[in-house]
Amino acid sequence: MTETRNPAVWQVSGGPVDRPYAEIFLEHGVALIGPGHDGPWQPGRTHMDAGDFVRRFAEDLRTGDLLLLRTAISQVAAVGLVASGYEFLEPFDDVNGWDLRHGRRVRWCRLPEPYRFETSVFGANPRRLARVLSEEAVDTARSFLTSGLTHWRGAPLPALPEVEPPLDEVPEGLRDVVGLARDLAGPYGDEEHLGDAPNENEMTAHFIVPFLRALGWPQELIAVEWRRIDVALFENLPRTPENCRFVIEAKRLGAGLAPARKQAKQYVAGLGVSRDVVVSDGFRYRIFDHQKNFAPVAYANLARLKQASVALFDRLRHAQGV
Repeated sequence: MTETRNPAVWQVSGGPVDRPYAEIFLEHGVALIGPGHDGPWQPGRTHMDAGDFVRRFAEDLRTGDLLLLRTAISQVAAVGLVASGYEFLEPFDDVNGWDLRHGRRVRWCRLPEPYRFETSVFGANPRRLARVLSEEAVDTARSFLTSGLTHWRGAPLPALPEVEPPLDEVPEGLRDVVGLARDLAGPYGDEEHLGDAPNENEMTAHFIVPFLRALGWPQELIAVEWRRIDVALFENLPRTPENCRFVIEAKRLGAGLAPARKQAKQYVAGLGVSRDVVVSDGFRYRIFDHQKNFAPVAYANLARLKQASVALFDRLRHAQGV
C-alpha cells in the first residue's frame, strides 16, 4: 500500500463507554459503523438510516488515510491506516446488539495506554465518524508515520470472523417470546415514537422471566430482586445461596452486557458461592462461566437468533435437567 505523505486524518467511534466495541476493531483489523439493516451503501442512495455517515465512510474516507480510534470524548486507543475500500461485512451484523456491517479494513497500531488529549480536539459532542481538523490531533496521528514504529503499517490484516448462520428453526417452546422480541425490536428502538425506552424492570417482567419460563424453569425457582440480585435461578427449594445456580443481572434495553459482569460478580461473591452469571437487557443474553474466570461462553439475541444461540439455550436448560 502506498502511503500519502500528508494523509487525511479521521476519528471513528469505538462505541459508547457502556457498550464499547473498540476491541472488535483491533482484533479483526476493521473500522465499522452502522446501522446496516438498509443493506450495502450504493452511490445515490438517500433513504438510509445514518445515510450521511455511511456515505462519508464509503466515499470520502480513502485508502491510506489515518484513523484515530476514539474511546471517549477526547481519548484514543489506537491509530490506524485505512487498508481497503468500503465493504459490507456480514460477520458484524450483531456486535453486542449493534448492526455494524458498513466496514473498512484497517491496520491498527494499539497505543500502550489510551491517550487523552487535554482539549476537546474532536468537539464537545463527537460524531461516530468525522474528519479531524484539530492541528494537535492531526499532528499526533501523522507522527506515527515518521516514528520508528513501522511494523504495523505493513502487517498482514487479521482474518475476518466467519459469517454465523441464522437459526432457521426456533425451538418450539421459545417461539412466542422470540416472536415478541422480533416484533418489538424496531418499535423499542424508535424513541420518537415510543417515548422513554423500557427500563430493566420492564424488560425483566416482559422478557427475561417469560424467557426463563419458556426454558422450563418453574416459577418458584425464579426469584426476582432476591438479596439485591435482579433475578436468581435455583436448582431446588429452599431459595438459599447453596441452591442458587445462576445470577442474572438485568440492564436497561440497549445497555452493554460485558460491563455489567463486574456488578454481577460482586453479587456472586456476596453469596459466598461461585456461580455462572447471566447479563441481559431482555433481548440479549450473555453467560459468563465462573470456572473460566467469568469468561463469556454463550450469547443469544432473541431478535436476531444465530445457530450459536442454541448453546445458551442448552446451558440454561441443563442447569435443571429439562
